[in-house]
Amino acid sequence: MPPSGFQQSDPYQYLTGFGNYQESQAIKNTIPVAQNSPQRPPHGLYTEKLSGTAFTVPRAENQHSWLYRILPTASHDRWKELSQPAVKDGVSASHENSTRTHQELKFTPDQLLFEPFDIQDSHDWVSGSRHLAGAGDPMMKTGIAIYVFTAGKDMPPKQAYYSSDGDLLIVLQHGVIDVQTELGPIRGFSLELFQGHFKLPELGVIGSSGLANARDFQIPTANYEQDTSSRWSIISRFNGKLWQLHQDHSPFDVVAWHGIYYPYKYDLGRFNSINSVSYDHIDPSIYTVLTAPSPYPGVAVVDFAFFPKRWTVQEDTFRPPWYHRNTMAEFSAMISASVDLSRSTGLRPGGAQLHNIMSGHGPDVGVFEKASTEALVPRKDGHDVQVFMFETSLMLGTTEWGLVESKKVRESYRAEKWQPLKVNFQPPEDV
Repeated sequence: MPPSGFQQSDPYQYLTGFGNYQESQAIKNTIPVAQNSPQRPPHGLYTEKLSGTAFTVPRAENQHSWLYRILPTASHDRWKELSQPAVKDGVSASHENSTRTHQELKFTPDQLLFEPFDIQDSHDWVSGSRHLAGAGDPMMKTGIAIYVFTAGKDMPPKQAYYSSDGDLLIVLQHGVIDVQTELGPIRGFSLELFQGHFKLPELGVIGSSGLANARDFQIPTANYEQDTSSRWSIISRFNGKLWQLHQDHSPFDVVAWHGIYYPYKYDLGRFNSINSVSYDHIDPSIYTVLTAPSPYPGVAVVDFAFFPKRWTVQEDTFRPPWYHRNTMAEFSAMISASVDLSRSTGLRPGGAQLHNIMSGHGPDVGVFEKASTEALVPRKDGHDVQVFMFETSLMLGTTEWGLVESKKVRESYRAEKWQPLKVNFQPPEDV
């Protein structure tokens, strides 16, 4: 049971607690006492505020942090849009990292299944991220973008990346990723949130704990580089395009910080799952790890859900998720599997599926027949596969790369999965 047994141990120390006001300093007595911006900050540092919300957002939603750094972020040369060659390492420019506009996305009601995406050993985090699906517009701060990323090498020395367009949620599917923040091959999926921020879902009658507990989120501690003489390259995604600048100092120069706006990580193995212990399959919202609320109560811009190891004990119940048409769009991907899925009609590790708004979906014929006739004894599910889902109230479009150029869409998906379902209807004789 929790935490997960990772093959590579984590060498770092963390603060803990989602949404808590935190502080960390690499040098003692760096954080000012009882004020944020003294006339002369300790050790000759600069004070810089990082705001993730408007100043006047209600206190419970306000996100900001105060940084005490060697040089302010503004100390750099001019931004230039990062040019992208027509062909790079045999990959066309349409594969590159830039976010496609709403008008460029292809919107289809077809259910889509993507085979596992190929790992590109010649790419790093920046060049290996591919825009797969999304909706909305970062310029208007509405919507999301979903990426698949693969990489076989580190980013170049003295290069850093950030997104101006929104918060980035990263789900690693394969390998090990070591992220250095201001505060081997890999593959996974990331979601860029253009509006608002992620928060823990309300627990309601569940009570004070359960699902993803606040104490299990880990926040980095202050750690700085004293480098003011090297040429650094900074890459940013701004309104979907990649931009680059150069500066003569490390961006990782924050000696101390305090606030409530910071990066964090979470081990999905710590998710405390809850489900029915009597009958029926509870709505999958019960598996929500994080939610990004919309202005409408109970409606999320996007929920991040995870289906963990759990006991299934319902009586007189069709235990798999029921057949479904949803006003929400569902993008799911498989993290890992310990069983052979080569003949599966559905997901495989490193692959994904998209069931758009009001597109019917549910178990295939094999799962249906087994679940309709099996002995309903207690069993443990989720120990052989791990799946996550981005569920959004937005209609998701797919990029040309995702639909065509990646060559990962399984055209036989619907025919294999649902068309073999049989008509079992037998009306009573007196009808």
